[in-house]
Amino acid sequence: MPESIPPDSVGLVEPQTLHVDQPLELECGRVLPAYDLVYETYGTLNAEASNAILICHALSGHHHAAGYHGADDKRPGWWDSCIGPGKPIDTDRFFVVCPNNLGGCHGSSGPLSRNPETGELWGPDFPMMTVKDWVKSQTRLADALGIRQWAAVVGGSLGGMQAMQWAIDFPDRLRHSVVIAGAPKLSAQNIAFNEVARQSILTDPNFHGGRYYLHDTYPRQGLILARMVGHITYLSDDAMRMKFGRDLRSGRFHFGFDVEFQVESYLRHQGETFSRNFDANTYLLMTKALDYFDPARDYEHSLEKAMEQTRCKFLVMSFNSDWRFAPERSREIVNALVQAGRDVSYAEIDTPKGHDAFLLPIPEYTKLFGAYLGRVADEVSAHA
Repeated sequence: MPESIPPDSVGLVEPQTLHVDQPLELECGRVLPAYDLVYETYGTLNAEASNAILICHALSGHHHAAGYHGADDKRPGWWDSCIGPGKPIDTDRFFVVCPNNLGGCHGSSGPLSRNPETGELWGPDFPMMTVKDWVKSQTRLADALGIRQWAAVVGGSLGGMQAMQWAIDFPDRLRHSVVIAGAPKLSAQNIAFNEVARQSILTDPNFHGGRYYLHDTYPRQGLILARMVGHITYLSDDAMRMKFGRDLRSGRFHFGFDVEFQVESYLRHQGETFSRNFDANTYLLMTKALDYFDPARDYEHSLEKAMEQTRCKFLVMSFNSDWRFAPERSREIVNALVQAGRDVSYAEIDTPKGHDAFLLPIPEYTKLFGAYLGRVADEVSAHA
């Protein structure tokens, strides 16, 4: 933790756990008999429970979105740049909730937790999850917190997909949906990237069919390669050029296969760090949930008909250098909402930062984001 907590930080936070004994029927046909959801909250819920915002995390995210856990926590939560007093998601005005999705590896029920029916680690036997399943589990968290309707459901990337699914499946339970760097479904190219990442894990000799816990090991090399592939797609060509160019670590060629370029060193470091902090079975589950997402499938493969189910207002934001979830994909969402007669605001942010831009304090982005949520907060105050 820094020597002094910044004034715009939510400060020290503690994760909480909701245990649910009510079985959860899943899209895959299986039933999760009971489960835990780990989550964090920031700010104060008002008397009417009308100022709550749900934050949905992306593939490698978790519940720790803002603030610090303690003295050893040198870095704040993953979206600290946007959550806190006076920030776009203003905790002086909103009560913010961020859960770790089912299937995750940061405390919620997933491959690293125990099957309540056997007492053994779930491992690869944990059921396949979808965005619809996550949203359904999040409604139970809302119920437990006494939140009948969210002021907004907000998410970037895979989190944006959840914000869309919320609006479609539970239209009366949110007033605004904020979809950032999202897509109505993955392209074939995106599915291909996910498959390469999965194969790097599945073919690692230490994977052991997903039961690596029993062998006191884990598919380190597979996770490193998966993260390297993924990370390349999160950055733009311009961002990589500005950050690394073709800079050499030692200033000269060594004519070998060890690390020579700075970008190689960066990717290996990112992969190594990720491999120590993320579970391989969770990575497989999360990428499959991405692949399966397609809300139009339930509505005659018409995104417009899917969006006709919604009643909330929308903010959709994209980044012009994001080639993983390109602006054209966000415009597909916007066009479907317009055709469905829904209220939608759209902004395409000019930045070289690529897909990861949604995590960064880019002035134009945070100003637009904050202005929209400021109006949401004003609505809450007007009806309080």
